[in-house]
Amino acid sequence: MPNYRRVLVPGGTYFFTVNLRERHRGLLVEHIESLREAFRITKAARPFHLVAIAVLPDHLHCVWRLPQGDADNARRWAQIKGFFSVRLPMQDARPSRRIARREQGVWQRRYWEHLIRDEDDLRRHVDYVHINPVKHGHAARAVDWPHSSFGRWVARGVYAEDWAADPSAITGAGERTGA
Repeated sequence: MPNYRRVLVPGGTYFFTVNLRERHRGLLVEHIESLREAFRITKAARPFHLVAIAVLPDHLHCVWRLPQGDADNARRWAQIKGFFSVRLPMQDARPSRRIARREQGVWQRRYWEHLIRDEDDLRRHVDYVHINPVKHGHAARAVDWPHSSFGRWVARGVYAEDWAADPSAITGAGERTGA
């Protein structure tokens, strides 16, 4: 079994990609209120600051900052995944072929994690989070996707409402061209 190493920085800021096990399913947006509740419950038990998030049908991207002295991302993700999974209706919790094979789980076991190094790295990852619904064809503009923190960033004056209205203006990991 591989030995996965995680960079543990107390009070660090991290970018994550978390996937459903069955990537063709749309459970995350179909049950968005359950996912929001899972985040709320987890934040109450194990505080963190959610910097940016975009929830797509089969995966999510987010950036969060941990409290000083705390480096426990794994327990937070375990709680979020667990709270979401138990709130799913039984028919959505596991496909029949998983039940027949006696397999558990809605989520992929692991997640992608990146420790944010500096302000430029943070900006690039927040851009990536917000462009993702456009990149995957779920919205024509970032502002049109309802399951994202993009609107809050627009309200704070960080982004213009028409940012990412033209996907050809976005390159790589959501970097702005001409900026």
